[in-house]
Amino acid sequence: MISARILIIDDDRDVLETARMFLKQEFATVYIEENPEKLPTLLKQTEYDAILLDMNFKKGVNDGEEGFHWLSQILRIDPQAVVIMITAYGEIDLAVKAIKHGATDFVLKPWKNQKLMATILAALQLRQSKKEIEKLKDTQEKLKDDLNYSYSDFIGESPAIQRVHELVTRVASSDADVLILGENGTGKELVARAIHRQSSRSQHVFINVDMGAISETLFESELFGHVKGAFTDARQDKAGRFEIASGGTLFLDEIGNLSLPLQAKLLTVLQHRTIQRVGSAKAIPVNFRLICATNLPLHEMVFEKKFRQDLLYRINTVEIRVPSLRERAEDIPLLAEHFLLRYGQKYKRPGMKIDKPVMAKLKKYHWPGNIRELQHAIERAVILNESKVIESADLLISGAILHPAKEQTPQTLDEMEKHFIQQSLSDNQGNVSNTAKALGLTRTALYRRMKRHGI
Repeated sequence: MISARILIIDDDRDVLETARMFLKQEFATVYIEENPEKLPTLLKQTEYDAILLDMNFKKGVNDGEEGFHWLSQILRIDPQAVVIMITAYGEIDLAVKAIKHGATDFVLKPWKNQKLMATILAALQLRQSKKEIEKLKDTQEKLKDDLNYSYSDFIGESPAIQRVHELVTRVASSDADVLILGENGTGKELVARAIHRQSSRSQHVFINVDMGAISETLFESELFGHVKGAFTDARQDKAGRFEIASGGTLFLDEIGNLSLPLQAKLLTVLQHRTIQRVGSAKAIPVNFRLICATNLPLHEMVFEKKFRQDLLYRINTVEIRVPSLRERAEDIPLLAEHFLLRYGQKYKRPGMKIDKPVMAKLKKYHWPGNIRELQHAIERAVILNESKVIESADLLISGAILHPAKEQTPQTLDEMEKHFIQQSLSDNQGNVSNTAKALGLTRTALYRRMKRHGI
């Protein structure tokens, strides 16, 4: 039994019943319809893998104009549709013309079952190819920002990070949903990517979605996709992140920032593993491995009724907590050397080293921004250092990193804003949500400022 939906439109009831009886032996679902006027409604309700369309519907009329009309309507609603024209022996020229207008193939009445079956199977292969090409285009669009970024393994030998390694190894081989907890800048995305690389889905895509950066108005369009004309700027059909991730891994970062209404929509998709593009009633099956991450205390948020308990149960089959940098201070030299090598190559400053007293101070600092803060500090030092050895003064450029009590006075408004954000992040132990609340900003607005200042 082939899992495909076949639609046959013909005004001859005997033809419809004969075709249905034969095709039901081979295909999971076969729909028949005598009235072509119902086509627009049928196409909006269901996605068909192949459509068989008669050339003429009115008795005594055999010019094929009705067939051409309904062919154009089908392709207008679903440009990827594969349409097989049903025609009589004397109408072969019309069928050839229909192919030039977008039909996939034609069959002659009365048909031989073997020929009909071969024609439909070829059409189904074409349909699958069209869908794969469309998905590849959408995937390429989504992944183009990742092309120049190298995601390495997360680095460390401390007991805390080794426990994370062990959990990743255990969970990767399964298809269980994973929730990754940890402060901002601890490397939650690297953990998610490590799980993906070691999983059976490693040859497929890893799609990263920053839930904190998607507005409520764009949530459904970004995640579920949309059809042409669904809203003002919807100029063409577009697959959403769930659809693009099908076959691979979907990483929902900052999951704790979703509002309760959006949590409900997400839960529906996770329960049924189907999505509907905005503007369409068609259910599209999706098959992805879900990994979520957040720096927020979801269990406390459930108690405060800020996060749905059923959604939390759904996303945390396995829970992994990533330690902060201050909990794994013994890994700081390894991380610092890793970033020195990376940025030494990037900025053509090979062979740079960190003075031992500086390294000792790095290990004592509490790093509210965690690994991300260390990474930016090393990058700035590589850029501005004039010698091969980095001393403490070189790292002070990031805002008194090694000597918090001895702060430099900001000179410009930009410097003051940067300093103020860094101080607030430090006061809130690197928690972006609490920092944004303290500064009277939304998370998205705070992220934009952090990105502008290189925080």
